[in-house]
Amino acid sequence: MYSSVAEQVELCLFDALDQPETRRIELLHHRHNVWYGYVPDLAPGALYGFRVHGPYAPEQGLRCNPHKLLLDPYARAIVGELRWSSAHYSHEVDAAAGAAEVTNTEDNAALCPKCQVVDEHFDWGDDALLHTPWSDTLIYEVHVKGFTQQHPEVPPELRGTYAGLASPPAIAHLKRLGVTAVELLPVHAFIDDERLVKLGLRNYWGYNSIGFFAPEMRYSASKTIDEFKQMVKTLHANGIEVILDVVYNHTAEGHHLGPTLSLKGIDNPTYYRLKEDDKRLYVDYTGCGNTVNTRHQAVVRLIMDSLRYWVTQMHVDGFRFDLASALGRGNSGFDPHASFFAAIAQDPVLSHVKLIAEPWDLGEGGYQVGGFPAGWAEWNGRYRDTVRGFWSGQEGHLAELSKRLCGSSDIYQHSRRCPTDSVNLVTVHDGFTLQDLVSYNHKHNEANGEDNRDGENHNRSWNRGAEGDTDDELVLALRERQKRNLLLTLLLSQGTPLLLGGDELGRTQRGNNNAYCQDNPISWFDWTTTPSSQHLCDFVARLTAFRRSQPALRRTTFFTGRLDEDGHKDLTWLTPEGVEMRQHDWEQPALRAVAALVCGWKASPSAGGDDTQKADSVLILINAQQDPITFTLPDHHGPSWVPRFDTRTPGGLPAHEGEPTQDEYVVAGRSIAVLTQPSI
Repeated sequence: MYSSVAEQVELCLFDALDQPETRRIELLHHRHNVWYGYVPDLAPGALYGFRVHGPYAPEQGLRCNPHKLLLDPYARAIVGELRWSSAHYSHEVDAAAGAAEVTNTEDNAALCPKCQVVDEHFDWGDDALLHTPWSDTLIYEVHVKGFTQQHPEVPPELRGTYAGLASPPAIAHLKRLGVTAVELLPVHAFIDDERLVKLGLRNYWGYNSIGFFAPEMRYSASKTIDEFKQMVKTLHANGIEVILDVVYNHTAEGHHLGPTLSLKGIDNPTYYRLKEDDKRLYVDYTGCGNTVNTRHQAVVRLIMDSLRYWVTQMHVDGFRFDLASALGRGNSGFDPHASFFAAIAQDPVLSHVKLIAEPWDLGEGGYQVGGFPAGWAEWNGRYRDTVRGFWSGQEGHLAELSKRLCGSSDIYQHSRRCPTDSVNLVTVHDGFTLQDLVSYNHKHNEANGEDNRDGENHNRSWNRGAEGDTDDELVLALRERQKRNLLLTLLLSQGTPLLLGGDELGRTQRGNNNAYCQDNPISWFDWTTTPSSQHLCDFVARLTAFRRSQPALRRTTFFTGRLDEDGHKDLTWLTPEGVEMRQHDWEQPALRAVAALVCGWKASPSAGGDDTQKADSVLILINAQQDPITFTLPDHHGPSWVPRFDTRTPGGLPAHEGEPTQDEYVVAGRSIAVLTQPSI
């Protein structure tokens, strides 16, 4: 255990979760601030924790308290639930406001989870990381429990677990959608906040980590880490990567009046960023009370060791880093050359897995979309805001939308990054679901117990004329069309698409846009089939298959606008009259309709191949105004254009699917049509 402030470290062994320790063993050795010892004959299943003796001087940032059992930062398994009590705090919680912090001598050992020794052997067979190319990747963001908790075809004992996620019905759904990677909401061991527990709620999302190596056991039907490994192995066998949403920017220990559970009691000034002018207090770039101190080499080592463990021992394929800007903060703001990024870039394991940043935090200068180093992809918040704004009827978004459809070259090209570095998203766990985005103008978070004060207020949503549930058939039809528009926009865009799990089923949270504490049907998938949900799911499946079949929609380089040998541009923007767009056209605020012609190509046969490689040309006709528009189809000196999608119909199919059309195509109001032309 690394601690630069400890004066004595004790290993505590337990026979049972809710009992005092049966033995204390002092770690007699330390070198370079690493305390260590050896205990023979501890078998898998043994329970343990640590006590750290040292100074308790909050004004100096020191918070050692040997009365508190501490979790091992390197524990491979953490078992048992935290039972909230004043004993978990290193200070007297009933002290008068503003009074000096007085040491709390209550012992918390019987009330907190324990670390567990594990047998790390697992028969992986020939399993290996999939390394799916970014250009072929479709990410599905999903919660382990919520996905199968109500699935009627998953055995009841496996619902809401790792085994449930790897069950045949779950995998069949993922494969039907063409998913190549599941991005799991946090599965590092975490705790439920005391405030939520008192309200009868739980921390559903899991952004409250307390162990960077241990899988969260509430999702394990067998209460073993092998179940997580088997899930990964099964998903890999079906061609699906596993990406973990990881929270290294803060921990569950919160601010200076939060509990002492691990790092705070081990070496507070090393593991957390403290304010220079008052070391009692934490720098908080995360909104969660503290910020992990990635400026310190011991902390960077801890995170690197954790990441390598999940890749080498658990076989995960990549990571999405929550509030990643906080991890790259030096002494004066965000630094793309920070030691954290440098450590990953030089690592022979981590530099070859998928790395995705949530490129913002709550500190000054924290919004860093486009600011991360080469090798990183990013959640593109500007993509989300633009697409939502355009389809909710806001003016002046069409020029911006054209950039987002093209892979956001204005954001990424200047630093020689790729279109696939843009992880395109319309909805994610944080905010409205797709169904709610088209059904609510305002958030409805009353169930969270914060008087609807929490959650985002500026959602760029539009309820289409009624707030929430309605029987108005015209409103319902328009909502379904808008969902198809948003999904089609997402999957036609250059970049890496991310689909929020459940959007394909019309999942609703009843207007709750911050359901972090709703471990109940508000958040769980509803697998009840309705005509509209069946249509939508079929539409998504056809759409992802179409994307896979069209190389022109999955480019690894940005459009150039240069002419090919046949005199065609790789991308041409056209007015509805079929004339190439000019600068003054883009400057019209009320412009709501445009066509994008993505040119196909012919290529010489690859080595050993017999056939010339071909890519269809794709024509995208966008009409966001209320009335229909007749688009003049471009003369592309080839076969006729073939309609493939039209969002005006319930299934998203053209009225005469597959029938060639020559000169023009009528696009209904607030609709998109897609046509293709084979390469010759």
